[in-house]
Amino acid sequence: MKVFKFGGASVKDAISVKNVVKVLRAEGYENTLVVISAMGKMTNAFEAIVLSYCNQENDLTKNIQFVKDFHTNIINELFENTTHKIYNEVDNLFNELNTFITTNNNNDYNFIYDQIVGYGELLSTKIISSYLKDVGIENNWLDVRNFIITDSNYRDARVNWTLTQKAMSNNNFNKLSITQGFLGADKHNYTTTLGREGSDFTAAVFAYCLQAKNVTIWKDVEGVLNADPRYFNNTKLLHQISYAEALEMAFYGASVIHPKTIKPLENKNIPLYVRSFYKLNNLGTSVAKGSSLVPEMPCFIVKHKQLFVSISALDFSFMVEYNLSHIFKVLHNYKLKVNLIQNSALNFSICIEDKYGLFENFLNELKQNYNVIYKTNVSLYTVRHATKEAVAKVEEEGKVLLKQATGGTVQLIISK
Repeated sequence: MKVFKFGGASVKDAISVKNVVKVLRAEGYENTLVVISAMGKMTNAFEAIVLSYCNQENDLTKNIQFVKDFHTNIINELFENTTHKIYNEVDNLFNELNTFITTNNNNDYNFIYDQIVGYGELLSTKIISSYLKDVGIENNWLDVRNFIITDSNYRDARVNWTLTQKAMSNNNFNKLSITQGFLGADKHNYTTTLGREGSDFTAAVFAYCLQAKNVTIWKDVEGVLNADPRYFNNTKLLHQISYAEALEMAFYGASVIHPKTIKPLENKNIPLYVRSFYKLNNLGTSVAKGSSLVPEMPCFIVKHKQLFVSISALDFSFMVEYNLSHIFKVLHNYKLKVNLIQNSALNFSICIEDKYGLFENFLNELKQNYNVIYKTNVSLYTVRHATKEAVAKVEEEGKVLLKQATGGTVQLIISK
């Protein structure tokens, strides 16, 4: 079995959907599972619906209509028959969404988020599955929530591998199958999500459980580059990356591959390919056993919109194990992700990201016991296989608030 994953950029409009057909015909699609994300920026659009709903704002109806019009326009471009059954299927999904909005009594934001945002993937896969059938590519549309079983940690659910493996073993995947990325279901049959950009991980879960031959992530770039071309000039293609190096890069925030994707593939020695859906003759990047990095060169990773926090005891005493344990407990309680740590005798400094908007709550609790100084909207740069020239290049980006080196990796917190 092969597993393909198409992200939002690869299905952002009707032309892109037609390009998926070209990829499948060029690569072959027998015994293939295709994981598809929400179209374009639709996850952002569904997040706007969540905010409108939770805040009881007047633009809720407008935001829902925006999403519906977006998908209807794509359907109109793909299907000549205006009575095609896809119109009813899409209407049914929006009816489900409206039913949830009008009947839900749960006030938990994360629960609401997962029940609403997941419709992005359901819509995209319904549309693409129907279009493939129209152009002669038979396929099975699968609801991923019947296969990936998780806990109820909404917005960042953990996979129950035993139940997931059992669910997949009871299904025949010999035919081309189309399913959703990013989603799962808990034991109560509520929709869960695997974390933002989690469709790569979905592909890895299927590959692991079905012992796939390989996984291919189709992107609008030629493969994994040594830096994000949105922020760096003269980027270069990495032809080969080892599993260990890919894990390191994902850990530090490389956006091309989701952090949870690599380990399941490494455990069963399943190669991962990152290829361009525009350049089908190019091999792109392979992640597999072998050399750490080919060619070996400095790799740059940047995470924007970070918070740099310096913490010290109110009585100017040393920051010891008890203090650190307490701080990490509070960080955990408010779901703040720590991306860098530096400890001295009197200060504990961290670079964190506030994914759930809970930093103010964290700050208020911590100030009861500590002096806290913080700076918002800083950037965390990580240089793997660092050279003096590579680090100097990053230092030109702004004022260096903190610099830390570990082996061949250098991290810098930069304020512009």
